[in-house]
Amino acid sequence: MKYISLCPSNTEFLAYLELTECLIAVDDFSDWPTDVNRLPRLGPDLNIDMDKVESLKPDLVFASLSVPGMEKNVQELQKRGVPHVVVPDPATLGGIENVIRFVAEQTGTMEKGVKLAEKFNGIVSEYKEISGNVHRRPEIYWEWWPKPVFTPGRDNWLTEMSQIAGGRNLFEEEKKASVQTDWETVRKMEPDIICLVWTGVRQERINPELLNRRPQWNELHAMKEERVYVLEEPLYCRPSPRLLHGLVKLAAILHPGMYPEYNGTDPLFV
Repeated sequence: MKYISLCPSNTEFLAYLELTECLIAVDDFSDWPTDVNRLPRLGPDLNIDMDKVESLKPDLVFASLSVPGMEKNVQELQKRGVPHVVVPDPATLGGIENVIRFVAEQTGTMEKGVKLAEKFNGIVSEYKEISGNVHRRPEIYWEWWPKPVFTPGRDNWLTEMSQIAGGRNLFEEEKKASVQTDWETVRKMEPDIICLVWTGVRQERINPELLNRRPQWNELHAMKEERVYVLEEPLYCRPSPRLLHGLVKLAAILHPGMYPEYNGTDPLFV
């Protein structure tokens, strides 16, 4: 079978099902696993070269509606009669498990998908059980974008991940997936921990020293106690099974010794 993926999370679902070799092209932002770097590129996920997609004659294109603007990709696939499916947009870790099964069904790899989904769910359940014994939950300020400032709200997997890792999202009461705020509001809320995961920006390109330029941020306890973490954006901002890797790392940061030690490996590959 010849597959095309139009966004990084779709590429990652296929990789977890060991279908990377079936991919014949991907969007510009797909960068994991490294095997996909050899593949033809189709442009950014919001500006896919549909002429190229059509010319490759894929058996199935994996589209998405996870970002506003992607609907034009789906419309164009429909217009051209290119075989495709729209991968559901998971808002929770449970949703990730469901998408594993969905992609497995579409690719005829149900047995492998069921095993993967069960392993995913088992690790989440293990961490939830540990979380029930956490008494002090540090408040986490997640920064998705610095200016204007965006952070996840209640209806977002990072809120769920924070809870399971023994913490609390600073903006978990906001009834939306993404919240626009400002530096002064965050400062007054006095987070215990600051996690920087700027969407689309590589970890090594984020300089935490920039926070010292924000008015009075150097007075925050998180800054004084060096509780600022620049984390891997793909492990926290993409709705794929890699979120589990992010959860394992986050839990070890928040409560070392209480959760399993983080050794840098993906828990689904252990």
